[in-house]
Amino acid sequence: MLKDLKLSHIVSGAVAVLVGYTGSVAIIFQAIEAVGATQSQANSWMLVLGLGMGLTSLIVSLVYRMPILTAWSTPGAALLAVSLNGVPLAEAVGAFLLCAVLLTLTGLTGWFAALSRLIPDSLASAMLAGILFQFGLSAFTSLQSDIALVAIMGLTFLAGRKLFPRYTIPAVLAAGVAWCTGTGAFGSLEALDLGLARPEFVMPAFSLPVLIGIGLPLYIVTMSSQNMPGVVALKACGYEPPVSASLTVTGLASLILAPFGGFAFNLAAITAAIGAGPEADENPKTRYLAGVMTGLFYILVGMGGATVISLFLIAPKALVATVAGLALLATIGNSLSSALAEPQGREAALITFMTTVSGISFLGIGAPFWALVLGLAVNHWLKPPEPVPVRA
Repeated sequence: MLKDLKLSHIVSGAVAVLVGYTGSVAIIFQAIEAVGATQSQANSWMLVLGLGMGLTSLIVSLVYRMPILTAWSTPGAALLAVSLNGVPLAEAVGAFLLCAVLLTLTGLTGWFAALSRLIPDSLASAMLAGILFQFGLSAFTSLQSDIALVAIMGLTFLAGRKLFPRYTIPAVLAAGVAWCTGTGAFGSLEALDLGLARPEFVMPAFSLPVLIGIGLPLYIVTMSSQNMPGVVALKACGYEPPVSASLTVTGLASLILAPFGGFAFNLAAITAAIGAGPEADENPKTRYLAGVMTGLFYILVGMGGATVISLFLIAPKALVATVAGLALLATIGNSLSSALAEPQGREAALITFMTTVSGISFLGIGAPFWALVLGLAVNHWLKPPEPVPVRA
């Protein structure tokens, strides 16, 4: 294996981890804040998320000799950030475990294809767009609190989309950090924790409204918005990924690590193209080493989870909100485009989107679940009747 290792594998692995973290770690941080976790619990989250992604990427890449990258569920983190306010951490862990069980069963039983047909793609996309909407909006509402910082990050985003699209979000983060450093906007560096993170176990508790309102939507967005695109990304690069086996591995990792903050793991979608593309290696048969290197880098960064969390604690809120919002703009746009593409299901998709954005809650169950219920009901009601076969 070592004789096939190239510099391009190492670079691809490092870039994949950089893009993965800078593109969504701000959203993870907001989810941690929403549930009211202590700093030691937050450190634990970042530790196990890094370890989980690293170990699962290593296992599936080595076993199947393919560059199969895994990731935390970014849309799942966005869902948690808007849904966990007021939810006890123990009950949130219970919801993570429900999602993990469903992910594992999906892999073991081969339910993937059947489930993908059960919920129309347009409704899943509309729900995801609704969940992420507030994050996109935050990139603009932050202008009121720090117009100079947000303007510089916005201009960097526009320049990056045209000149270096793959590295746009890292560049946005770098520009924001540089501005905050120059203006003294960061908090005291004495709060910076350079120690190794430690896992902290949280005993799960189970609440039916939380399981239905958070656990099920977490599973749905992880499947529809991460695992499905992850499979498509690998196939587009010429691979036939072991879907059921990969889902089983990521599901079991979620099940084991959920009490420590590993809320959901899945196939990577965005970073998958970095490790599976020709930039990683001209030879498709040895590109799996890019997946191996990505896994190793994830583990190293995960062990420094305390440092990652402390960096976000001293950062201005406008910096975190703007990075998260700009990182999700493309996903919001693609989700809305997919949701509204077909005129026949447009009303159901719009109702799903608007119900999710509304933030309504009934019986202690949050808006994403009710959005899906209403969307499915409207979609079924407005669906044209099946033509009656004519008998000769």
